[in-house]
Amino acid sequence: MSTMQPEPIIYVIDDDDAVRQSLEFLLKTAGMTVRGFEHAKAFLDILPRVEHGCVITDVRMPGMSGIDLLRSLKDTNPELPVIVITGHGDISLAVEAMKIGAIDFLEKPFDDDQLIAAVRAALNRDAGVVKRKAELGEITEKLAELSNRERQVLDGLVAGKANKSIAFDLGISPRTVEIYRANVMTKMAANSLSDLVRMAMLADIMD
Repeated sequence: MSTMQPEPIIYVIDDDDAVRQSLEFLLKTAGMTVRGFEHAKAFLDILPRVEHGCVITDVRMPGMSGIDLLRSLKDTNPELPVIVITGHGDISLAVEAMKIGAIDFLEKPFDDDQLIAAVRAALNRDAGVVKRKAELGEITEKLAELSNRERQVLDGLVAGKANKSIAFDLGISPRTVEIYRANVMTKMAANSLSDLVRMAMLADIMD
């Protein structure tokens, strides 16, 4: 059963109060929900409760830098999109951030519209991750409802085998395979064989 996803939150991390408050105001004006943090450690403290959204972080901060934060996120929440803000001349740091996992970087001073566009792109990407997770959960539940024989037939189908070949492998008649195949299609709520293959790929059950 699908549930409403909570509203995404933009997490702004910058030790410069003026910059942070300016970013918060800009994003709120664009209709987004925002939370600000003076340093990376304060954000990491609430990270276990972060479901989805987007992080905007300065790359140079006292204590834990934006690069350190990215490394930490890579281990704990790698799918959370991160946009890095860099000062002039910090391109090498920006490139390093992208290699670690940042999805975008903006150089100061940046255009307001550029920032909003980058955040919207990050949220769209994050929404896709959330949707895939929900879909994977539903597929996993459906797979668990299949009998052992139905699962064997499914494995044969997604391996590209014909009914006769599956029947031979399992020591049953092609007609019986057809019945199991129909059951699998119904239980998995698949409209076609390509639907089944797509679900199998998403659930990573294909060889």
